[in-house]
Amino acid sequence: MKVKVDQDSCISCGYCVGNCPEVFDFDENGLSHVIVDTVPKEVEGSVKEVIEGGCPTDAVKEIK
Repeated sequence: MKVKVDQDSCISCGYCVGNCPEVFDFDENGLSHVIVDTVPKEVEGSVKEVIEGGCPTDAVKEIK
C-alpha cells in the first residue's frame, strides 16, 4: 500500500501523524507528509482509518 498527502488540502490537524507516526510526520511548513515509500503491513489498518474518514479534509489518499 502506498499513500500520499495533498498538502493543498492539509490543515495540520495532526490526525494522521497522531494515529500513524510510522507513516506520517510534519514537514518544515507544519504540513503532514508521508515518510515511507510503502506502508508497513502492521499499520495498514491505521492508515485506512485515516483515509476513510479520519482526515477532516480528505487530504490523505491511497496511491493505486
